[in-house]
Amino acid sequence: MLYPDAKSWRASPQKSVLFFGMSGLGKTHISKLLVQQRGWFHYSIDYRIGTDGMHSHIKDNLIAQAMQQPFLAEMLRADAMYIAPNIHDHDLTAVAAYLGKPGDPARGGLPMEEYKRRQAQFRDAEIAALMDTHNFMNRAQTLYGYPNFICDTGGSICEWIDPEDENDPLLEKLAEQCLLIWIKGDEAHSQELIRRFDRAPKPMAYQPAFLERVWGNYLSENNMKEDEVDPDSFIRWTYAQALAHRQPRYEAMSRHGVTVTAADLHAVINAQDFEDLIATKL
Repeated sequence: MLYPDAKSWRASPQKSVLFFGMSGLGKTHISKLLVQQRGWFHYSIDYRIGTDGMHSHIKDNLIAQAMQQPFLAEMLRADAMYIAPNIHDHDLTAVAAYLGKPGDPARGGLPMEEYKRRQAQFRDAEIAALMDTHNFMNRAQTLYGYPNFICDTGGSICEWIDPEDENDPLLEKLAEQCLLIWIKGDEAHSQELIRRFDRAPKPMAYQPAFLERVWGNYLSENNMKEDEVDPDSFIRWTYAQALAHRQPRYEAMSRHGVTVTAADLHAVINAQDFEDLIATKL
């Protein structure tokens, strides 16, 4: 590990950490709390995906939608208007809307082949953003003078890493650059995340083999064709399975770093609390 013990962690003048775990457990919350304390730079992987890797795909899709309206099409051809997604670090609606959901087009669904294509684009964008961590760390320190660095990852990081492979290139590189910190939720957290998702289902990124399996199972169990699937029903049905699928992958990743609970983080109110918490875990 980057910091093999509490002494090396406390003594380091430049601390770098990477938060991973299920969405909704506090990764971004603790990142912003540390930024407010000054001295910490927040690198949001989701924000980087939206503003770089997926930006052109999202923009092209917006233009394609606008071109279906004669007036907007005329304005675009005349270069009389400009369309671009507006990405915020706290609101990734544009990214989620582009990823979409598979199923009946009349209910907002995408054909599965198109859905897979967009999933692959997201995978490439997320891996590229993660591989760019060191570049942003250097910029934060040399350009802006931030001694400490946070890589705030998305919930799907575990889909693109093989945590059982000691030589996984992405895991190896990230572990060299940052202390990996798993924010672990309990069963109550999982159930609350499922309830939240059921109220407002959102698009997600899935490992291809997992998506292939759950899609096939859903069609078979419901005796449906692809274009008969209610997109929201499918992703609701899939969400709990996705959480269960990711949990052991997060746990395997945690062997390369440390584990804190969501409750641990909720007790942190300043940067010193955070430093002390991590020291107790090393």
